[in-house]
This record gives sequence, C-alpha cells and structure tokens, in this order.
Amino acid sequence: MKKLDSAIKRFSSALERLETAAQEKAPVTNGAAHASNGAAHTFEREIAVELSALKEDRARLADELTRLNVEKIALEGFTDEVAGRLEGAIREIRAVLAH
Repeated sequence: MKKLDSAIKRFSSALERLETAAQEKAPVTNGAAHASNGAAHTFEREIAVELSALKEDRARLADELTRLNVEKIALEGFTDEVAGRLEGAIREIRAVLAH
C-alpha cells in the first residue's frame, strides 16, 4: 500500500506541475495563436483534454486507494480472527494428545 500511496503522491505532484506549466504557458500561446492561425489554440485544447484525463485518473486512483485500504483493514480483522481460532484449535489438540 505504501508503494501505491507514493505513486499517487508522485502522480499528483506531476499533475500539479503540468497544470502550473500550462497556466504559465497560456498567455504566451494565446498571443502566438493569432500569429500561427490557431495552432497554439489547438495545442491548448489538446493540453486541456490531456489534463482533464489526468485529473480523472488521479480521482480514480484515489478512489481505488480508499477501497483497497478499507479492504486491507477488513482482511486484517479476518486474519486476526482466523489466527485466534487456529491457536484455540491447536491448544485443544494438544490437550487431547496430552491425555
């Protein structure tokens, strides 16, 4: 889980850097758009679409992480219960064998 948490943090950081770079680039490309017949505007739209897809991925990964954390907690509880039952069964078997 720590690897997944780390990957999501790195992904989020990269996405934020991309957003910042796109915002900083926007005024420059807006001026260039008039000079290059809309090529820069097309590029901005492509970046916006890609950025939107990355945001959706980040949200999906965050949801998946939450789901996996809940599942992990449930499995830990189940594991503890099974371990307790096994220990009890082992004690009972040893008691029977001791007689």
